[in-house]
Order: sequence, then C-alpha cells, then structure tokens
Amino acid sequence: MDWTRGHTIGRGSTATVSVATSIQSGDVFAVKSVELSQSGFLQREQKILSSLISPFIVSYKGCDVTRKNNKVMYNLFLEYMPRGSLSNAIRAHDGGRLDESLIRIFTYQILQGLDYLHLNGLVHCDIKSSNILVAQSGAKIADFGCAKRVEQQGPIAGTPMFMAPEVARGEEQGFASDIWALGCTIIEMASGGTPWHNVSDPVSIIYRAGYLRKVIQLWMTLNTKMK
Repeated sequence: MDWTRGHTIGRGSTATVSVATSIQSGDVFAVKSVELSQSGFLQREQKILSSLISPFIVSYKGCDVTRKNNKVMYNLFLEYMPRGSLSNAIRAHDGGRLDESLIRIFTYQILQGLDYLHLNGLVHCDIKSSNILVAQSGAKIADFGCAKRVEQQGPIAGTPMFMAPEVARGEEQGFASDIWALGCTIIEMASGGTPWHNVSDPVSIIYRAGYLRKVIQLWMTLNTKMK
C-alpha cells in the first residue's frame, strides 16, 4: 500500500505514532513506526493484532518497511482513533474525573475486549488508560507490545503502578492480572489519578503492591452500582 505520513500524534521511548493517508483510497489510519533494528516488540504486536477481530480491540490495517532519513523503518498500520486515549479524556474532563455513567460504559467495553482476548488465550499485560483509545463508538484496547500467550513463560512486563500483587512478586502474569489493572484504570477514571499517585519510585510501588496489599479506599466512595 502506498501512503503518506502526516502529523505525529504520539511518541514513546522508541516508537512514534503518526496519522497516515492511503494514496489509493484516501483512507486515514494510524502508523506506529520504529527503526527496523529495534522493531522486535512492534513485530510481536503485529503478529498478535493480525489475528484479532473485535469491536473492542483497535483494528490491524497492515505493515511495511520503508526508508526515512537514511533509516530503515518498520511501520505498523492501525485503526485511527481521533479522540485519542482514555488518559487524555480523563485529563480533559472537568476536575480530571469522569462521570460514573461514563465509567460504567468504558469499563463494560474494556471488559468485553479483555473477555475476547482471554478466550483467545492472550494476556494483555499492560492495561491502563493510556493504552485504551476512545472513538465515537466507545473504548478499544490498544498497544499489545507486552501481550503474551497465557502459557508463555517470560519476564514480567507492564507498568509498575498497574501490576497485580502476584505480578509484582514475580510469580505469574495471567488473566487475573489484566482484571487487576482494569481496577486500577477504574480508579484513574474515578479520581483523575493513579492508585499510587503519591509514590514516585517504581521499586517502592512494586513492593507496596506485592507485599503490603494496601486496600484502595476510593472504592468505598463509589455508589452501589459502580461497585
């Protein structure tokens, strides 16, 4: 597919996400790009996404390799979500908190996406608001760079403040860890902050999550339907 790269809409430690347009059809999509020599994680994401079809998962559109500024780039084509991430929606909302009715809708949609992944034997391993994208139709799970087969052995992956206790202890990273991370994401939506917002050291966060088993009191402030 011939395409042109537009403006940048996201940037990580190694990859850049841009808006792109198909020259043949005029269709707009997102392209995640990284140097080919560092593209192992993006190629793993491509392998996983290309096997998934769900209204609650960001759609895979293809991939290719190009040359840019004397660098060979690996490009992953994805569904374009113009409203950005759930994290952006939380920050943009009045007071940094979403209405409980909206939290219920987003939570249901994320759960539907997780149910689809788990039924297909996949653990996302990095559920958080910045990895949930929002469209007019609702929320969709994105960023499968840490995802794995549930039976697959390997190093622990993900973001410390969203890690389940068993993950923080280095024991296992199964389906339950995605549900724990969703709970942390609900805390984000309800409070505007992360569960460990007052702790900046990742090692300290992992210790607290894995061994102190602190109960997040915000749950007690939510109404019965939310619980």
